[in-house]
Amino acid sequence: MNDATHTGMETLGGSATGSLPAALECSGSSRSCQNRRPTDCGDLPFLIRRDGTWLYRGSPINRKELVCLFASVLRREEEGGFVLETPAERGRIEVEDAPFIAVELDWTGVGREQKLTFRTNVDQLVTAGPEHPIRIAHDLLTCEPTPYIRVRGTSKAPVEARISRAVYYELVALAEPSTVRNRHMLGVWSDGTFFPLGELPDGACSEHS
Repeated sequence: MNDATHTGMETLGGSATGSLPAALECSGSSRSCQNRRPTDCGDLPFLIRRDGTWLYRGSPINRKELVCLFASVLRREEEGGFVLETPAERGRIEVEDAPFIAVELDWTGVGREQKLTFRTNVDQLVTAGPEHPIRIAHDLLTCEPTPYIRVRGTSKAPVEARISRAVYYELVALAEPSTVRNRHMLGVWSDGTFFPLGELPDGACSEHS
């Protein structure tokens, strides 16, 4: 990353309100931090591309530790927008699809005892289950499936990782049939929960969350 980009991020794009990275040093146990309302910095010049690349003012952030730092303070608002938020500052950013990508899968057990753990592109580990559901979205025109897993947040404001194509193929290899609401589905078990991947036999295109 060039010096101009580094300097720009330290001042939130030229704002005099302070530094978002510096704000991360503010301890959550500090009374001053607990009583302070974050300063709204408006729109920040960040973009997360569909492939997981973080851009600042149009330039890729190549230092992974910086990406992980910003990813740790990424939140989602109930209306769907994404923000970077610390105890001191918050600002809106643009995200093309999901902010993270699940790039690796590990699993233990079989059947209902199986646990599926994903590693994201920012090295966060997430085990699929009731708090971290897998959902499959379908393209309205092609019915092409796109899988996601909730990393954090709520059902109304989920922060998700898109499951990469290679990892999705691993999921399909682990899939087994089950009946969901009187429909024959192919899916995977994790942490006692069954997550449908598709209908058996081939059925109408629909989305299962």
